[in-house]
Amino acid sequence: MADGTWDLIVTPWHVDEPIPAFPIPLGATEVVRPVLPAGPVPARMNVLHQAALDAVTRAARPLVLSGDCATARATVAGLQRRHRDVAVLWLDAHGDFNTPAISTSGYLAGMALAMLTGRTPGLFDDSLGLRPVPDTSVVLADARDLDPAERDALTASDVHRVPADPAAITAALGRLGPVPVYLHLDVDVIDGAQLSGARFPSGPGPSLARIEDCLAAACATADVRAAGIACAWLPEHVHDRTTRRTITRLTAALGAGLEILGFRHNADTARTSEGS
Repeated sequence: MADGTWDLIVTPWHVDEPIPAFPIPLGATEVVRPVLPAGPVPARMNVLHQAALDAVTRAARPLVLSGDCATARATVAGLQRRHRDVAVLWLDAHGDFNTPAISTSGYLAGMALAMLTGRTPGLFDDSLGLRPVPDTSVVLADARDLDPAERDALTASDVHRVPADPAAITAALGRLGPVPVYLHLDVDVIDGAQLSGARFPSGPGPSLARIEDCLAAACATADVRAAGIACAWLPEHVHDRTTRRTITRLTAALGAGLEILGFRHNADTARTSEGS
């Protein structure tokens, strides 16, 4: 297992749109949104992901706070520059396994895990140098909200699917062996009753405390070399006090202490409101 030191990076955008109110923790590296070309959204996203990749490459152990899941392309590409083989732990209410061929909405951030596993050829150019992660090296936790075609694609794949449960995640990671892991969390995996203002709420699910336990278990079990938290709140909610509290709790579960505009995680009182 890696030590508890993280290099915090913030990419304050969703797909190709800026999020001006995105919280920037003290000491974090904020990736400045580059000037984007006119043209297709994937090409604009690729420019953003290149900027994120540059920041990730400079970090010893990157923890990326982003506004969507697709930015994971940059983090995994950066991790692959240091390690030949990489595994992925993906905690999300959604599968993010749609592709342009099966998506009913065309929502690109809903294809993020499909991107990592090489299922979206031609959507982006290869400037990031991202190599497809084998299905057998991917653990998908929860994914309770799937489109029908997406469900079929996951069933036909070799992706390991587990509940958002610390023991199940520990066992799945243990079967992968000693390989560097990218840990990805979309905050909407948390029970909708505890996550007001989510872009794509998914109803009942694991509590915030359960997700904290999952993150801690993953870090205790696997060699987590990079991580990403998709802060998938609506723009008008992304800087709420409850949002900032949730972010600090999740990062603390990964072993990263941070402060956002004076709000600091308090491990002694964080769970009192939900009875843990």
